[in-house]
Amino acid sequence: MKIFNFINDFKPTKKTIVTIGTFDGVHIGHQKIIEKLIQNAVDYNCESLILTFFPHPRMVLQENSEIKLLNTIEEKSNLLEKMGLSNLIIHPFDKEFSILTAEEFVKTILVDALNIQKIIIGYDHRFGRNRSANIDDLILYGKQYNFEVEQISAQEIDDVSISSTKIRNAILNGHMALANEYLGYTYVLNGTVIKGKQLGRTIGFPTANLKIEEEYKLIPKNGVYIVKSTINKKTVFGILNIGTNPTVNGEKLSIEVHFIDFDGDLYHSNIEISVLESIREEQKFDSIELLKNQIQEDKEAAISYIIKNS
Repeated sequence: MKIFNFINDFKPTKKTIVTIGTFDGVHIGHQKIIEKLIQNAVDYNCESLILTFFPHPRMVLQENSEIKLLNTIEEKSNLLEKMGLSNLIIHPFDKEFSILTAEEFVKTILVDALNIQKIIIGYDHRFGRNRSANIDDLILYGKQYNFEVEQISAQEIDDVSISSTKIRNAILNGHMALANEYLGYTYVLNGTVIKGKQLGRTIGFPTANLKIEEEYKLIPKNGVYIVKSTINKKTVFGILNIGTNPTVNGEKLSIEVHFIDFDGDLYHSNIEISVLESIREEQKFDSIELLKNQIQEDKEAAISYIIKNS
C-alpha cells in the first residue's frame, strides 16, 4: 500500500475507485465497505483509494473538541494495508480545505487529482463549503464529469455508526472483550517504554511504563487488563494497569504492564500491546501488602485466562 500525506502527492497512473471517510477503528462495519471498494477496483481494473483526513475534521471545526480516536494514524494505516488497499491519502484537514465549494472539491480533488472512475459513498454524505451538497448533487456531478456514484445503504451506514459508538462506549467502560468483538480484531496501545517510579519492581512485579505520544488516542477505563505483546518475535502475556496508582497517592495517569515469564530491559523500546480482557476496576488498597496480594491474584486470573483461551 502506498501512503500519501497530501492529495497532490498522489500521481495516478490509472483510474481509481474512491471512498472518503475517517474510518476510525476500521471495524467490521468499515471492513465491509473497504472490501467492496477493493473488489470494485479489481472488477474495473482500477486502483483502490481511501481519502481520509487528519486532524479529524471535528478537531478543526468544533472549538474545544475533545474527541478521542480508536486508531492512531499508524495503526489505521497498518489495518488498511492488511486488508489489501492500494492507496491511502491522509490529507491535512484545515479551515482552508473546509471552504472548498462542492464543485471545486469534485473538479479539483476527485476528477483532476484522483482521476476517479467511481466513488463509493454513504447515502447521507455531505460535502463542500458548509456541507452544502449531498448525494444527489454528487450524482449530478458524476454525470457532468463522467464518474459513477455508488451509495452505501442506510443499513450499512447505521451499522458503522452504531458499531463506532458501541466500541467507544465499551472501551470507556472497560469492556474490552465486547469492544474487540465489534472491532473484529484486538484493540491495541502503542507507545515507548519509559522509566516510572519503579514501585512494581520493589514489590516483585516489575512493569514497563508505556508513554503514548498521541494525545487523541482513546485509552480504556482505569483498571487492570489481560494483555499480550510480541517481544523479540515471541508472544508474551501480561497484566496491564491503567490508572493513577491511588494506593501510593499517585496523581498522574500511568499505563504500565507486568509481563508474565519475561525478564529483560525494554527501556526506550516501542511496543504494541493488545488489550484482551478486563480483570477489575482500579482500587485503592490500605497497604502495599494488600496491593501486592491483589496483583498476585490478578496474575493468576490472567494465567487462567491464557490457559483457557490458548
